[in-house]
Amino acid sequence: MEPELQTIFDQIVSGDIKNIQASMQSALEAKFTPDTILNKAMKAAMEEVGRRFERSEFFVPEMLIAANAMQQGLAILKPHMVEVGLKPVGKVVIGTVKGDLHDIGKNLVAMMLEGGGFEVLDLGTDVSPEAFFETAQAINADLIGLSALLTTTMENMRTTVAYLREQNCAARIMVGGAPVTQNFATDIGADGYATDASRSVALAKKLSV
Repeated sequence: MEPELQTIFDQIVSGDIKNIQASMQSALEAKFTPDTILNKAMKAAMEEVGRRFERSEFFVPEMLIAANAMQQGLAILKPHMVEVGLKPVGKVVIGTVKGDLHDIGKNLVAMMLEGGGFEVLDLGTDVSPEAFFETAQAINADLIGLSALLTTTMENMRTTVAYLREQNCAARIMVGGAPVTQNFATDIGADGYATDASRSVALAKKLSV
């Protein structure tokens, strides 16, 4: 990997928020294209973070720090991506279901998806089924991501999926959260389930094909 790209890769993996933006500027000034920086350095770095998480070398704090560094870098890159017409992998509407105010896991998934090349619209917490549907329709979303951290709000995930199906929502639905299981996801009719943030990107890419 070229030195400029290796520096960005290393800074994201280590969560070097302080220096990432200067490195992004240096790479752009060195005439690296936005898609090269995104794919060879940034996406590759987040994939490495995901692998380290799966090997229990990284935990949620390390993933959050890396994702924050990635977002700092994206803030520099996004205007250049727009200039060259670089398209996102897909559009995702994400949020925590109605009645649930927890957002750490959801935020991490949103950042990982951004690092994976998706355009993400985060609706926050306590999101109604109607808000998920209306937003997905408005931006022509490919995916809707539903999060729940409480067993008491899992049923609101079921209600949201049912409402989206009733409205013939075209976006595919992925779900996750601490109490959520593959069996529950299948039972409520979701299109996909990810056990953790590191696997959410691969799932999203599979569902958006």
